[in-house]
Amino acid sequence: MPWAAPFAQSVVPSGHMEIRINKSSGVPVRQQLEEQILLLIVTGRLKPGTAMPSVRELARRLKIHYNTVSEAYQDLVRRQWLDRRRGSHLIVRGMREGVPLEGSLSLDDIVALAIRVAREHGYTLQELRRRLREILAEEPPDHILVVAEDSGLRRLLHYEVQQALEWPVESASEKDLAGNRGLAIGALVATPAFAMPEVGPMVPKSRPPVPLNFAPPDVLVTEVGKLREPSVIAVVSASDLCLRSAAGLLASAIGEKHSLVQFLWPIEDSKAIAGADLVLCDSLVAREMKMKRCVSYKLIDAESIRHLRAAMISYQER
Repeated sequence: MPWAAPFAQSVVPSGHMEIRINKSSGVPVRQQLEEQILLLIVTGRLKPGTAMPSVRELARRLKIHYNTVSEAYQDLVRRQWLDRRRGSHLIVRGMREGVPLEGSLSLDDIVALAIRVAREHGYTLQELRRRLREILAEEPPDHILVVAEDSGLRRLLHYEVQQALEWPVESASEKDLAGNRGLAIGALVATPAFAMPEVGPMVPKSRPPVPLNFAPPDVLVTEVGKLREPSVIAVVSASDLCLRSAAGLLASAIGEKHSLVQFLWPIEDSKAIAGADLVLCDSLVAREMKMKRCVSYKLIDAESIRHLRAAMISYQER
């Protein structure tokens, strides 16, 4: 439904600028013009430094009186959304650090403004919602979303990605993402390589998930190999999945010489591992451990972290 009602309208394209005026609306033309310019600015369609059309040019294109355009421009200058340069030249003003614009809008204000403008031009809320999701899906990611079904593994991956990279990190289960695809909006999804077949179809095709491969436990095997006497080896992890994997990966190094005990973190009684000769733990548990003979292990391999960083930078530079 391009337009819900047959009313007079004018459109002015100028780069990302598109304004529609409904002369039969009960809303004054000057207010329509000012609100739509403001909406274009606060949603980033008009970037700081963008030159505005002259008063007469915009009035001619919209088929409205130039005084109406002049008044709207003057009000936006007064409210510090536009800047006047030499002569009558106007540009979109940038936000200066620590200096809020007069009449700055909250997120709720911006959403309400978008709804009102859309309704005035005959769009339904469903059309607005669908188009907004399409636009947001194409925006560069501003955070990383770690997706893993196992809660412990998800916490561990979240922690390691957060420690390694400078962007905000959020996390969700596969079930969460399946029930709410909107979680992937504005995010670059990272997930264990084994989960790619399940997670891949749930994110936009234009931004496929980045697989996280796990580092080989070489450092742990080496530490076990250094033990000359029969020893008790404790493996501690926030992930039950990692604990199950550790038993198999360390089996050959432990053999019949050593004993293996496993603990899922958090441990109710930390004294339970006090008798261990060697404690092997993941990076999340390592920050809490106080034992001297403790070797930590980063689950995500370095190449996956580099790939994730490069992908994030690439999307943001587009």
